[in-house]
Amino acid sequence: MKNIKMSIATMLLLAVSFTNAQEKGKMKMDHGKMMNMKSEAILSDYFSLKDALVADDSKKAAEAGSKLAVSLKAFDKSNYTAGEQKELTDIIEDATEHAEHITKSEIGHQREHFKTLSKDITDMVAITGTKNTLYEQFCPMYDKGSAWLSTKEEVRNPYYGSKMLKCGKVQKTIQ
Repeated sequence: MKNIKMSIATMLLLAVSFTNAQEKGKMKMDHGKMMNMKSEAILSDYFSLKDALVADDSKKAAEAGSKLAVSLKAFDKSNYTAGEQKELTDIIEDATEHAEHITKSEIGHQREHFKTLSKDITDMVAITGTKNTLYEQFCPMYDKGSAWLSTKEEVRNPYYGSKMLKCGKVQKTIQ
C-alpha cells in the first residue's frame, strides 16, 4: 500500500512538473511571437513603401515612409543580446533617417534612400527573423546594382517602377 501511495505521489509530481514546463515553454513561444510581431510591423510598412515606389506613387511612398519611421522608433530591442541590441540600434537609426528623407523627397530621391533602407531592413531581418518567406531581389541596372525585399517571388522593381517593372531577379530566399 505504501508503494502505491508513493507511486501516485510521484505521478502527481511529474504531472505538475510537466504541466508547468509546458506553460513556461508556451510563454517563451508567445514572447517570441510578440518580439517577432514588432519586426513584422516594420516589414509591413516597408512593403507598403516598396509597393508605392513600384506604382510610381511618390505621395503614397512619402506616407509609407512616415509610417515606417514611426514603426522603427517603436521597435523594442530589449529581448535581444547586448551585441544584437547595439547592431539593431545602429540599423534602426540609419533606417529611420532614410525613411524620414523619403517622406519629404521627390520620387527619384525616394528611390535613392530606398536602396540603403532596403539594406538596413535586410540586416534587421537577419537578426530578428520573420514569420514569412521573403525574397531578396536584385536589379543590376539601378546604381551599379541594388537589392530589395519582397513577399512575392515575382519581380516588381521599386527602383524603376513602370519604366522597367520586371527588371531584376530573386537572388535569395529568406525563411
